Amino acid sequence: MIDLVMTDEVKAALAAGRPVVALESTIVAHGFPRPDNLAVGQALEQAVRDGGAVPATIAVLDGRPQIGLTPAGLDRLANAPDVVKVSTRDLGHLLATRGNGATTVAATMVLAARAGIRVFATGGIGGVHPAQPGHPPDISADLAELARTRVAVVCAGAKSILDLPATLEMLETLGVPVIGYGTDAFPAFHARESGLRVGQRVDDAATMAAVLHAQDGLGLVCGTLVCNPPPAEAAVTRDVLDGWVAAALAEAQAQGVKGAKVTPFLLAALDRLSGGHSKTVNLALAKSNARVAAAIAAAYAAQ
Repeated sequence: MIDLVMTDEVKAALAAGRPVVALESTIVAHGFPRPDNLAVGQALEQAVRDGGAVPATIAVLDGRPQIGLTPAGLDRLANAPDVVKVSTRDLGHLLATRGNGATTVAATMVLAARAGIRVFATGGIGGVHPAQPGHPPDISADLAELARTRVAVVCAGAKSILDLPATLEMLETLGVPVIGYGTDAFPAFHARESGLRVGQRVDDAATMAAVLHAQDGLGLVCGTLVCNPPPAEAAVTRDVLDGWVAAALAEAQAQGVKGAKVTPFLLAALDRLSGGHSKTVNLALAKSNARVAAAIAAAYAAQ
């Protein structure tokens, strides 16, 4: 059995039944440029603390799964040149080769569940990519992990570059609850609404915690998607977002970008087309999700 490396703070909180919120580390290692990325990681941890919970940023360092990072560990994650992006399928190889990895949504869910953490905050999940002629369907491992790992994922919906109707349909097929937090709309990451609806709605942390406890009582093993719209003051309108995404997709097709290169290409294109505003929205929604996750985790622990 692989041992998890926990900070003293996280270990004490879990042992005492106090609220803990998992945070993914890809946003730190690969989501923002240096040196801004370290400040982003610190800001997300502080947002969880402000919400009354203990942050547990999850990563792999020297082949050892980290549940919570020390300040030195977070600095290393943000600045080391050899930190790779690690999904569920990569974990075994990375541990065996003693590598360093920043966890995606899927890998963070696996390690959070193993540690006994029920609530996880991220920016947006992966999903079903728009179809590319001559290329097989590209579906994120995040969806498969949501179908089999009992962690509540607080997010601003799926990333706006994805095929959102197909992503919602896949989540329904997999039996994953999609719950709007104070909204009936499925957010589109940078925009508060995508034109799509969620299956259920809750309006406060206590109700969301009660839903999670009810799922526990039924023995359900799947995750739960808790959709929190990006803050109104930072979000963009659907029309503006649709224009950015259409232009980014056209650039990708014109340049023949395919496979694993599509997502980083599109995200970089969105940042350029938005004049850098997409990163502003990304940070604002990630901090908002961290605060909401902390409130849910606190209510879950109290119940």
